[in-house]
Amino acid sequence: MTSTASERRAFAHKINRTVAAEVRKQVSRDYGSPQLTKKRPHHPLPLTEVVEPVDFEEYVSSHAPGVEPGPLRQLMEFPQDDLELLHQDKECVTLEPPLPEEEDSLDSRVRDALAVYTDDWLIIQRKYQRYSTTYTPHNSERQRERQRGLVKQTFELDEAAAAERQDDQDDAKRRSVSLDETPRGSWASSIFDLKNSSPDALLPSVLERTAAEDMDHRNTEARLQGRHSDLLGLYPPPDEDEAVERCSVIEVPKEHCGQRIMVKCLSLKFEIEIEPIFGTLALYDVKEKKKISENFYFDLNSDQMKGMLKPHTPHTAISTLARSAIFSITYPSADIFLVIKLEKVLQQGDIGECCEPYMVMKESDSSKHKEKLEKLRLQAEQSCNRLGRFRMPFAWTAIHLLNIVSSVGGLDRSDPDSDSERKGHGTWNERKKKGFERMSVGDDMCNFATFRPATLTVTNFFKQEGDRLSDEDLYKFLADMRRPSSVLRRLRPVTAQLKIDISPAPDSPHYCLSPELLHVKPYPDLRVRPTKDVLEFPARYVYTPHTTYRNLLYVYPQSLNFSSRQGSVRNIAVKVQFMAAEDPSQALPVIFGKSSCAEFTREAYTSVIYHNKSPEFYEEMKMKIPANLTDNHHLLFTFYHISCQTKQNTPLETPVGYTWIPLMQHGRLRTGSFSLPVSVEKPPPSYSVLTPDVQLPGMKWVDNHKGVFNVEVTAASSVHTQDPHLDKFFTLVYVLEEYSFPFRLKDVIITEANMEGELKASMAALRGALLDTCVRFLHQLLNKLIQLIVYPPVISGQIVNLGRTSFEAMALFVNQIHKNLEGNQDQHGRNNLLASYIHYCFRLPTAEPAMPPTAGQQSYDMPMQYATLSRATARPSSLHLARSKSISNSNPDLASTPVSPDEEVQRIIGSKGIDRSHSWVNSAYAPGGSRSVLRRNPNSSCDLKQAHDRSCNRMSAFLDTVALFSVPTRQITKKLLHEELALQWVVSTSTVREAALQQAWFFFQLMTKSMAHHLFLTSKLDVPRRQRFPDRYVDDIAALVCAISADIANRYHKDVELVERLNNSLAFFLNDLLSLMDRGFVFNLIRTYYKQIANKLHTAQNPSSLNALRMDFTRIVCSHEHYVVLNLPCSTLSPPASPSPSTSSTTSQSSAFSSMVQDQGVATMFELSVPFRQQHFLSGLLLTELSLILDPDGEGVFFLHKKAISAVHSLLCSHDADPRYSDPQVRAHVAQLYLPLVPIVMETLHQLHDFTDSSPARVRHASAHADDADPDGGNTISQSVAMAIAGSPLPHAKANQFTLPTVAGRQSSSLSAECSRTLLVCFLWVLKNADAALLERWLSDLSVLQINRLLDLLHLCVSCFEYKGKKALERINSLTFKKSQDMKARLEEAILGTIGARQEMVRRHRERSPYGSQENVRWRKNVTHWRQNTDRVDKTKAEMEQESVVDGNLATEASLVVLDTLEIIVKTVVASELKESVLGGVLRVLLHSMAGNQSALFLQHCFTTQRALVYKFPEMLFEEDTELCADLCLRLLRHCSSSVGSVRSHASASLYLLMRQNFEIGNNFARVKMQVTMSLSSLVGMSQNFNEDHLRHSLKTILTYAEEDLELRDTPFPEQVQDLVFNLHMILTDTVKMKEHQQDPEMLIDLMYRIAKGYQNSPDLRLTWLQNMAGKHSERGNHAEAAHCLVHSAALVAEYLNMLEDCRYLPIGCVTFQNISSNVLEESAVSDDILSPEEEGICAGKYFSESGLVGLLEQAAASFYMAAMYEAINEVYKILLPIHEANRDFKKLATVHGKLQDAFNKVYNQSSGWEVMSSSLIPEAKINFNTLFYFVLTFFLVLLSRAV
Repeated sequence: MTSTASERRAFAHKINRTVAAEVRKQVSRDYGSPQLTKKRPHHPLPLTEVVEPVDFEEYVSSHAPGVEPGPLRQLMEFPQDDLELLHQDKECVTLEPPLPEEEDSLDSRVRDALAVYTDDWLIIQRKYQRYSTTYTPHNSERQRERQRGLVKQTFELDEAAAAERQDDQDDAKRRSVSLDETPRGSWASSIFDLKNSSPDALLPSVLERTAAEDMDHRNTEARLQGRHSDLLGLYPPPDEDEAVERCSVIEVPKEHCGQRIMVKCLSLKFEIEIEPIFGTLALYDVKEKKKISENFYFDLNSDQMKGMLKPHTPHTAISTLARSAIFSITYPSADIFLVIKLEKVLQQGDIGECCEPYMVMKESDSSKHKEKLEKLRLQAEQSCNRLGRFRMPFAWTAIHLLNIVSSVGGLDRSDPDSDSERKGHGTWNERKKKGFERMSVGDDMCNFATFRPATLTVTNFFKQEGDRLSDEDLYKFLADMRRPSSVLRRLRPVTAQLKIDISPAPDSPHYCLSPELLHVKPYPDLRVRPTKDVLEFPARYVYTPHTTYRNLLYVYPQSLNFSSRQGSVRNIAVKVQFMAAEDPSQALPVIFGKSSCAEFTREAYTSVIYHNKSPEFYEEMKMKIPANLTDNHHLLFTFYHISCQTKQNTPLETPVGYTWIPLMQHGRLRTGSFSLPVSVEKPPPSYSVLTPDVQLPGMKWVDNHKGVFNVEVTAASSVHTQDPHLDKFFTLVYVLEEYSFPFRLKDVIITEANMEGELKASMAALRGALLDTCVRFLHQLLNKLIQLIVYPPVISGQIVNLGRTSFEAMALFVNQIHKNLEGNQDQHGRNNLLASYIHYCFRLPTAEPAMPPTAGQQSYDMPMQYATLSRATARPSSLHLARSKSISNSNPDLASTPVSPDEEVQRIIGSKGIDRSHSWVNSAYAPGGSRSVLRRNPNSSCDLKQAHDRSCNRMSAFLDTVALFSVPTRQITKKLLHEELALQWVVSTSTVREAALQQAWFFFQLMTKSMAHHLFLTSKLDVPRRQRFPDRYVDDIAALVCAISADIANRYHKDVELVERLNNSLAFFLNDLLSLMDRGFVFNLIRTYYKQIANKLHTAQNPSSLNALRMDFTRIVCSHEHYVVLNLPCSTLSPPASPSPSTSSTTSQSSAFSSMVQDQGVATMFELSVPFRQQHFLSGLLLTELSLILDPDGEGVFFLHKKAISAVHSLLCSHDADPRYSDPQVRAHVAQLYLPLVPIVMETLHQLHDFTDSSPARVRHASAHADDADPDGGNTISQSVAMAIAGSPLPHAKANQFTLPTVAGRQSSSLSAECSRTLLVCFLWVLKNADAALLERWLSDLSVLQINRLLDLLHLCVSCFEYKGKKALERINSLTFKKSQDMKARLEEAILGTIGARQEMVRRHRERSPYGSQENVRWRKNVTHWRQNTDRVDKTKAEMEQESVVDGNLATEASLVVLDTLEIIVKTVVASELKESVLGGVLRVLLHSMAGNQSALFLQHCFTTQRALVYKFPEMLFEEDTELCADLCLRLLRHCSSSVGSVRSHASASLYLLMRQNFEIGNNFARVKMQVTMSLSSLVGMSQNFNEDHLRHSLKTILTYAEEDLELRDTPFPEQVQDLVFNLHMILTDTVKMKEHQQDPEMLIDLMYRIAKGYQNSPDLRLTWLQNMAGKHSERGNHAEAAHCLVHSAALVAEYLNMLEDCRYLPIGCVTFQNISSNVLEESAVSDDILSPEEEGICAGKYFSESGLVGLLEQAAASFYMAAMYEAINEVYKILLPIHEANRDFKKLATVHGKLQDAFNKVYNQSSGWEVMSSSLIPEAKINFNTLFYFVLTFFLVLLSRAV
């Protein structure tokens, strides 16, 4: 400490003895030294290693929330209601719940299904997760919402743009006048003009004398008023590409629904109306050869026709009167037809005879056929009376749906028999073009969701043919219909008019009935004719789980062959009945009615084909399956011969055969195609349990017991799976639950002995089940597997452990779903079906299965103990029975029987685990040790020893609880799902382990919800976190995380996609655990992961991809909604245990302020010290990642920079948007977590993009010095480079004062502009929200160099967030729009085949891929499915206006934050002896902020700060640096001419106080007077949009201040002010004249020459105007004239340098320049008494120095070179060479001689003497050769025209 103090004193002593200017030079020289730029602090633990976190639970328990008062209390601990369990009602779409009618005696299969479909959704959610970015993204839409109501800031830039348009109109009215008419105004007239002008408003407190502290306090209060609290709400939202923590909102499971169309049957009319006709609609897919909907029956008959069937339909249900239907189409196709079939009442005669009248008779001929029609009506009436129950086929037609919904070709390609009421389909060419566009773009041509509604009139029907009624025949007909020369078209049609309406179905149609005839909401009136929802039979598999109860059966009789049947069997009808038993009365009313009949019937008949012994059928019979199906339920088919003629003693129907199908067999519903034998006689009793295939004794069979009747039975059931593998599994489970042994399953008798083997075999066989069936019964299947894990079954008194088998089955099943349903995944590869199951459906089974009967077992009543440990140590003693068998059953691979489950685990690991290559085996579980090697092996890679030792005490409390129940109990054990999953996962091997890894997210989420549900069920949420879960489970979790971390580290380069998913899944899991478990333990798990990755990083081939994985991991973990609480923001950092020097003490040469004691605690808070990283663990990890990635020596590449910066940005956005942290005190504590970001960004300074430079993509490397590199290719030296040599830029040039040179020998990795801007806004966020007192204490500990670096950073921030103006935004918008148009063109090019779209996508993907082109990265299209649609770039005017408002507010707030920080820096350095070193930098940043486009609000505060600074430190301007004073005067004068009144008021006040301050120091203010006059000359000479009227107001304001300043009224000061103001006004008058000649350059230059001539006795002003002239000449390309102006400037400087000091190597005055220009003698100082350079404020400019002279000569030489006046270059360098020789600057000498050689070569190579002659002419400074040539040419042309 002593040495440090002595060093500091020595340093301070040295500073005191040295001129301040020299100190600044020393600072600038040392700025780029390696010690500073590589400012890596020495830590006892390097950043690459993860510190051990604090014991979180211990800390929280010892710091109760009540300790912190007020709003800080919420930062201490998670809220009490953090987790919430919601029971959400399932949405029922129908008025009546879809439940079976027999609710009393339900089959267990139905009971389980109903439980799944009717139980509420069980949702466990983190109540405050909405504050996390996981589900609440920071997108543009949310950002716009936060930006509403912003106050529009006033910017002079926008005001000037608006005024320009007005000026353009005024300019047209102005007339030009000659120079002679505008002589320079007289002094008197100038005074008169000024006195008549009006001043701006005076600031009230400007003339008051106030103490510095009061002034600062008042300024701070004013600056903090009305500030925007949400800085990042003004900044563009974080890049969504980097938002790896984003998760899609999980959709509620619901029934599948395809595209829906509504078909309304409006009317059906025939030429003759003699009998009722009935219709059927159905959809058919010709390509798939499948009927894709059930039948819809409609009846459009008149009441008169319906009355003919009254005897047969006494009651008509309203549900059968529907005339409109909604069809669902999942797989739209061009091959879908709407088939319409018509039927009529059965009558005598075949179909052709019955159709004949409809073909030949017409309504117009009714008078001719009157008698015939009457006869037909009479026959029809008789048929209806007698045969009204029976139907016969009549006619059919089909509509090709593609012609309706597609605009390709309209309807002109459809059937000629259909007309459409749609109009205007366009010309054929247009349609062809549209078709081509659709085909080329690959648009879905069959979109049934959106099309124009069409009303069709179908006029022609095809007669049904009795021998071609099957579906196969129908598919042939439909395929034929599409051909141009269809056979059907040549047939004579049945003429009719069927009018139907086809339209897209509304989202919520009214009066709709479900397929089960339930009323779908909304259904306002039950008496209204309904619309039917028609059940779809999808053409292909649909992977959607069932969510409602549905139990329908469809029976399709297909054909019958009675050709060998004896007797009169010709008109055959098949009666179908659903029988509950053999008795005829047991026929159930479950068959749905068709149209105009009862809702349900007990029997249904097929249509009859006249005189056909082998008929085909096309009927569909729909039935409700009873819930309690038994072996006696069966379908009974009775075959009748129907007597069509009325004969005596002949019954209407004669039974001619019987057959049946038993519906339940071996626990399965029998469906499929059947070929059944038909019995001639009635079946015997008890026939229903047998199949007709069984040869029953004494029965006669048609055709010798052959199958003569073909029928198909299908089920649409959410109860019966109809898959043999699933059925077997479910049946065995139900047998086990009901303990119904023995049970026959096909050929196997299931007994207690073989039950376990059969059950395990059925679970293993599940992988053979159809995937779509598994998915449809997903919820039931997973529930059963989970139940088998939680409640291991007890068989014969022994526990059967099915945990391993269930885990394997689940892992393989989940993996199969993922592989086959890739399209149904979110961006993290999570299957949406599985995710919705876990989120909504999964719950821990709490209902115990039924008890198996055991003889003589005594039952003990005991309280329900939910949580029973899954290992033997905590089991009740009664469960020890036959444990050895139980364990060996669960693991048949064991060589011997272990004594306990713990040994079982150990044996598994010992026998199998060692061979595996996973590092966790040796580290977490070593063979031969105790159960938990974690406790034995402190050096394990998991390294969780401390966490484990702490958790040992948790066990005792739990065992005590269990011991209470160690009495004999029921033989049911219960395991905890999460414990069993963790155990099985840890010990899994090979295929199962790989499958679990592939879908790790599923098991992680399942475990998480299981843990949470368990905590709710056991009321453990109020228990301390360490006592929530047993130690063994904690060990398993540790081993699991360790193993998966090792997998990620070892496989990252081989299985890129898997590792990416696994990495994210692990991060989400740990994020979830932070809400459930001991948080210190979870921190140690994170540390484990970090160690695994860090160990691999040293040897990794591609460390960038590992770093990317770790960054993603960190971002996901840090996205926790209680991230702030997890970082212990209210903790006070204790110094590290081992003394370690802080950053500030090791890296800086000295502390800046010897008076202040170094604050170790504060220094620790601002660096990534061990205490910081321990107590703010997650924040420390994040900032460490950022620091390592930004390290120029590290592996940080562009995409890593973006990842790391985006992660910090996203978190800060969350804090800004989080209402919990809106209180400033709370926000300050949050900002403490990011304090090390400030030094991190300071270290990154030289890598940041240089926003002060207008050239694109320039990084903040200071370019090599001008003499090292020639930027213009050796031909010339640019103006800026030459002035850099001279020591300063031109007055009008905007330059960065703080550019740092790159450290030699190291190429820094640079940040992009976007990354730099985002990093800087995060830096400003910390400065804005951090505690000001804390910042003060930290700054007081920094060295001068570090503070100057901070100032440099603030300087850069001002440039970075400078307001660009509305014009710039509009220009950017138009450029972006053009770019988007270009991208659109490229996309079209790709689609149309010029380039491959896939190659284009892959190219774009690889550009941003972290793995480069060498990795096999799959392009996943669904990754961005949750993105907002922000592609539109052509913004509206309102959007542009809002954007400018936001941009203006951001610029203002950013600048105000910089101003706040400058004030803190000033406050810190007030008492320091080194304040001059820092204050100059502060003022430079302040001046830089004044120079940019700033809002009026900011400028007001900026001027108050500037006034306070000048008031407190006047010597900084008036005794030290002339440049600062000059720059300040220039900035103030510029703002005095502002168009904004408030800005002018403040600038005038500042300028007046500057004069007063200067006067009070030395009784005159010559320095300010000279600088102001020069600044005004510079302004009016160079500024394009300078407004003299506004400046006149300001000058009048200054005059007014002088008049009202009572204190100085009796001094010479008011008079001096008046003189200065009048002089300035004279310059203004010249400015007006210059503006009038703005469009006439010759007159303008001449006027400038006169003004310069007028300042002959003021060298500073003359020099300013000479430079103004040089600038104007350069702008117009008049380089010779510009060169001579610069020569005159150099001569003027030389003249006065010669008067100041006598140096041999300097020119002796302007005489030296005579060889270049004869006019140069104008610059000679005639006598010393005119003006003395020693006078205060005279010749004080930056150019009156040796370096200034060199700069001017360099510029002159460069201009001569561009003017091709090479001889003059030699004369210039003759003056320059002696100066370089005297300074022994050999590098510059080499450069000069090189340029001379080049110039002489050019002279030598000239072929014509004209150029030599012209270059030797020495024109005067104001002559322009181009203009002279123009005048001469014009003169000759005038003469020529007159002569003509």
